[in-house]
Amino acid sequence: MSGTWINIVFDLLICFFLLSGTFFLISGSIGVLRFPDVYTRLHAATKSATLGVAGILIGAFIFMYVEHDIISGKLLLGVLFILLTAPVSGHMIGRAAYKSGVPLWEESIQDDYKQNK
Repeated sequence: MSGTWINIVFDLLICFFLLSGTFFLISGSIGVLRFPDVYTRLHAATKSATLGVAGILIGAFIFMYVEHDIISGKLLLGVLFILLTAPVSGHMIGRAAYKSGVPLWEESIQDDYKQNK
């Protein structure tokens, strides 16, 4: 009897991670299409890639463990790699865009880099 409850909990956990990862990827794609300038689009792309891909990989990791009794180190390394590199690469791309003269959105209120020049 308790085995079925554990399976239901794991299935709900897998569904949660897969659906939340899919939600973040879809909302990030909409953000890339709708946001006005490079910097806000970059924010949407890196945030959604980080959370979306990590959620899907965690869901896949739990699925592989529950259904096939396989602990996949590659999936865990993929999550770690995405969590470490995506925010840093987004920041570097944003700084490069700013330094190369890509203008902010005309309704932007604050420019922190301009104060440091």
